[in-house]
Amino acid sequence: MRVPARVAIPIFLVVLVAASVLLRTRAISGSFWMDEGLSVGIASHPLAEIPGVLHNDGSPPFYYVLLHLWMGVAGRSEAATHGLSLLFSMLAIPVGLWAGWSLFGRRAGVMLAALCALNPFLSAYGQETRMYSLMALLSLVTATAFLHAFVYGRRRYLVLFALGQALMLYTHSWGIFFGVGALAAIAVIWSESDDRRRVLLDAALAFGGAALLFLPWVPTLLFQSAHTAAPWDKSPRFGAPVQISRGLLGGDRSTVALLLGAGLGISAVLRLRRRAPEHLATWAMIAMPVVGLATAWILSQFTPAWVLRYFAAVLGPILLLSGLGLARAKKVGVAALVLVLITWLDPKQYTAKYKSDVRDIGADVRASLKPGDLVLVGQPEQVPLVWYYMPAGLRYSSTLGPTADPRAMDWVDALSRYRAANPHTTLEPMLAGLRRGQRVLLVRPITDGADNWEAPWTTLVRRRSAQWGQILASDPHFRTRLAAPQFFRGATTVGNSAVLYEKVS
Repeated sequence: MRVPARVAIPIFLVVLVAASVLLRTRAISGSFWMDEGLSVGIASHPLAEIPGVLHNDGSPPFYYVLLHLWMGVAGRSEAATHGLSLLFSMLAIPVGLWAGWSLFGRRAGVMLAALCALNPFLSAYGQETRMYSLMALLSLVTATAFLHAFVYGRRRYLVLFALGQALMLYTHSWGIFFGVGALAAIAVIWSESDDRRRVLLDAALAFGGAALLFLPWVPTLLFQSAHTAAPWDKSPRFGAPVQISRGLLGGDRSTVALLLGAGLGISAVLRLRRRAPEHLATWAMIAMPVVGLATAWILSQFTPAWVLRYFAAVLGPILLLSGLGLARAKKVGVAALVLVLITWLDPKQYTAKYKSDVRDIGADVRASLKPGDLVLVGQPEQVPLVWYYMPAGLRYSSTLGPTADPRAMDWVDALSRYRAANPHTTLEPMLAGLRRGQRVLLVRPITDGADNWEAPWTTLVRRRSAQWGQILASDPHFRTRLAAPQFFRGATTVGNSAVLYEKVS
């Protein structure tokens, strides 16, 4: 007996949500890594101070404001703050259902909801205290609003697009590249339109509205662009397709299944007459990620900003395109979807519980530290993470120099300041100012054997950390009291080692 769609679809969605919750809570209490420490540190400031703190950090404020409000209710533990990202990743499921169904029909909606429920990128960043699951959700909403407004002529969606684009800009700077891709999609639609004047007018209203909403942050963005670049990153090469496959789509097997299944359906759509809505929508969904990523890749040759997690900005149109292609491939699309979902059911490589060992270091040393003791951090951007796991009342310094606010990282001209931070003139006065009996904890990143410490910033981190370690180890006024962590379990991002010294003379 065939189950009616009105019964089968809700049951299917319940199963999807249950599977998604199971996958996306496997590491919900996992330790923070340095970027998550930054998130909690920045959001721990009073609400009115967050924009000012971000002026020197390089990020826009929307996510941090939400996280501040969330922590006021849920707390600031790992599980509590991961819960906000989990919420965004789970919201992608009903949004995907609405997006696919409203644009391309019921089958596309159900398939898109399934993709959103198990997508490994959303599973990974749904358990990380960062803005990427929010960015992916906004990308899906904004791309859907774009297609409704510009392909199907539903002008009421212009407001939703403008709002979504503005929120993307207020969430992460890669919202700019989504906007560039959307402008390229406008060009595709304009070239095929019978009413080009209306397309241009609607584009002016939508993009102008987004620009107007974002205008208050533009002066800060211009300052950040000039002074808070990413010296820790290297310029990208030609591995973007592999990065998209492994980062957004779960690896080679699922990508091949998607390409074959969705590709068959997309080829059928492209055989429709050129001005058919789905034909135009397909080219628009191709233009958004391709042009957006190409623009980011080109600009990153000059100012490196090419990081896999930033691809959240283009995940929305990629999922929409996949949902449409699978739906139009009929039985082949169903088979391909099943293969993809089976592959995505075990995303161990995307849900690491042990991202950093700083939590273990904190557990080992916190009983040996007293207010007024000094914590030295070899990698400056890890100061907020170390602060999170240490007891209150400690003083902090990184290899850049003393840190007035350990909850945030000052990236303004950081590379030039780091180069000028002589280890002896920076460290030795702090050591001389300590009284007998006070303690110093040195936390250093483990760089031996790592191949990702070759960018200008990370090269300096490795060198300065070694120099500070040598100065402390050879100082006759200090004795080693403790090394941590006592049991090193490895880390998926940055591992650290720590040595606790006591001033004895």
